[in-house]
Amino acid sequence: MTRKIFHPSYFGPIDQYVSLHEEDEIILEKLDNYQKQTYRTRQYIYGANGSLLLNIPIKHRKGVHKRQHYKDVKIENDFKWQQLHWRSIETAYRTSPFFEFYEDDFIGLYEKTADYLYDFNVQCTETVLDALGLPIDFKLTDDFMKSYDDNDQIIDERRFAVSKREAFYELKKYNQVFQDKYGYIENLTILDLLFNLGPSAQSYLSEVAAAQ
Repeated sequence: MTRKIFHPSYFGPIDQYVSLHEEDEIILEKLDNYQKQTYRTRQYIYGANGSLLLNIPIKHRKGVHKRQHYKDVKIENDFKWQQLHWRSIETAYRTSPFFEFYEDDFIGLYEKTADYLYDFNVQCTETVLDALGLPIDFKLTDDFMKSYDDNDQIIDERRFAVSKREAFYELKKYNQVFQDKYGYIENLTILDLLFNLGPSAQSYLSEVAAAQ
């Protein structure tokens, strides 16, 4: 059976879920080296003034120059980032059609202190899959492979963690809260799709995948 491998992301962009939404099981990379400025620590929401970056602060190890594994990266909780991020999400999407429908699913992620970035992002992934109604199982890697070939029967989709890029798919437009002010913004966080389309988000992902 061929499976796809992804980096757990801070919810992740919409095109990532186009790739994974029809899978029965996915693999989440656990043993890679942490990289800055990726969707591991960031998501983009549609705020009142356009695209808004929400970035998770991490602890930087003093006097240590070696790379650290993604699974070992600790979150800097001296800064009340969870309270700020949830307030930003609530402000951005309170008037969206389905925010209240999903609010209870996501608010818990911001009420309990998160210590490790990897563990928090796995929880984000689980919560999104549940909200989308996708019964996808996942397993974690037990070794690191820089690349995969056809013999591995694994499709490497870790590219979706790169944040400074164009969308990998041609995404259909849908109505966004502040679209009348700033126009349509493509490939934001999967939360943008959920809060605006609700249960139709899964159909949206299928339609985009079928059109490629």
